[in-house]
This record gives sequence, structure tokens and C-alpha cells, in this order.
Amino acid sequence: MTPSDIKAAGESLRYNVKKVIVGQDDAVDLLLISLLSEGHILFEGVPGVAKTLLAQAFSASLDLKFGRIQFTPDLMPGDVLGTNIYRFETNEFALTKGPIFTDLLLADEVNRTPPKTQAALLQAMHEREVTIDGTAYSLGDGFMVIATQNPIEQQGTYPLPEAQLDRFLFQHILEYPDRNEERRILGLHGHRATMPSVSEMNVHPVLNLESLQAMRRTIAGLQIAAELLDYIVDLVRGTREHPAVRVGASPRCGTMIARASRASAALDGRDYVIPDDIKRIALPALRHRLVLSPSAEIEGIRAGDVVQQLLEQVKAPR
Repeated sequence: MTPSDIKAAGESLRYNVKKVIVGQDDAVDLLLISLLSEGHILFEGVPGVAKTLLAQAFSASLDLKFGRIQFTPDLMPGDVLGTNIYRFETNEFALTKGPIFTDLLLADEVNRTPPKTQAALLQAMHEREVTIDGTAYSLGDGFMVIATQNPIEQQGTYPLPEAQLDRFLFQHILEYPDRNEERRILGLHGHRATMPSVSEMNVHPVLNLESLQAMRRTIAGLQIAAELLDYIVDLVRGTREHPAVRVGASPRCGTMIARASRASAALDGRDYVIPDDIKRIALPALRHRLVLSPSAEIEGIRAGDVVQQLLEQVKAPR
């Protein structure tokens, strides 16, 4: 598997998704980078900007098992992980697996469930396994979480804790489409009032787990110069030293950016990383990891503003 092969596979997957999704090119690219980097992604956006449809169209383009959990305030950890149930016919406990046992997991409106249930995802997202009654169960190499949340509703929502946000490789904010894109959406989906089913999407798998693992092995071996590693470190450490930030990005963030920048390079058909790969992913990789100071919040400073300042201040290698 070469970078050229990875680029071709990425273009094929993008073409597939665009049969259903109009615009949102950045979101599709970040999904691809997350998949190739073994990362997870959090989509944030107002209702109706195709967060769920995007996740379903993306999963339909992969020959991987897809599962969905609609998070609600009454959801319990056992509803996510599963539970051991006593079987009278065998006089033994047997595991009834929950919906987390899948490859691609859509955690829809993840901020609607209490922290106790949100925590059920922590081990799965970090270690790709879950522990139930003292026994660890692997979720497989294909496991990836695509989570969504609605930023404008307050009632019945619970903010994601910082420890969980740090497990997402990216947080991407889906904006409203422009006028031309919105017109194309009406032409494509204006004849129905409900979201199309996967069978109606005319989307077919173009990538399986074996190919995905080969792509990941290739990406892990791509070159990244020492100067670029210094650049990543300076960006990450810069978040901790910025006056508007109370808690900056973790060292884990730096390793994730290094991996994701390699995936970005491969999707462009290159076997080496350039500064633009890092700049391309810096904002979605950093902003959800920053905890702003109270004074910065009062002044209306946003985490994204801090990241943009750092990208302007920290000198990129030539």
C-alpha cells in the first residue's frame, strides 16, 4: 500500500459520500484522517446540518460493522456496554453485548446523557476494549466513535468532561451551507421529509478492514522531520502558556497530531509531512482540549481564537 493508493482510496470514499452529502468537505476529510489515524471525532452543529446523515453515509462506504446509540438522559452504562445475564438452561452467566460492540459507532447527541453513562465510552475510546464484571473484551481494530452534539440546547444536556474530550482526535463544527449548496440539497433531498435509509443512498463499500490496516501501517512509516516534531511541540506547549488558557492541551494531543499529519500527507499522495499538514488539522485537534480562564470567557474569547493566534505566532519550519 503506497501513499498514491491511499490517495486514490480517499478520493473514492469522498466521491461515495458526496452522493448523499452536499458540501461539508472539511468534515469528510477529517473523518478520513480520523479513520486512518485510529482516532475518534466529535461533530458539533445545530439541528439539521446533516451530522447523523454524514456519519451514516461515511459508514456505508466502509465494509465495517456500523452501530448507533441514541443518547438520552435515562440511558445507563449497561445499555451501552451490555451486561451478564444468568441463563437458567446452562446455570451460567452469559454476556449480552451492548451496541458498543461494533466497528463504527455513531454516538448520537452524546451530551444528552449524564456523566455516569458518558464514562462508559472512556475505556473504549482509549484502549479499544471494555471491562464488564472484571473481564476485558476487545472491540477490534476497526473501532471508531463518531459522536454528535447540539450546541444550542441547554435543557436535558450534560457537557462532556475534559477527560472525554481529550480522547477525541478532532472536534469539528458543522456550519450552515452556502446558498448554492442549500439549493443543491433541496434538489437532492427535497422530495422526502425524512432522512434517507442506507439502502436508498446508492452508496457501496469501497474499503474493508484489511485494506484499512494496510493503509495504517503505511502511514505509520511516513517521514516527519525533526523540525516538524518541534513545531508540533511548540504549538501544544503554547496552549499551556497562553494567558487566556487555564488548562492547555495534553502530551497525548501532540502524539495524535503527529499521527494525523501523516494521514493528511498520505491522503495527498505524499510519503512525507509538510507544515501545511499540521496547520490543516491544528484547529480541530486543539480547540476542544483548551479550558479558558474565567476572564477570557468574560471577554468572549473562544478556544478557536487562541489556536488561530498560536498558528500566527509560532513560526513554522520551511
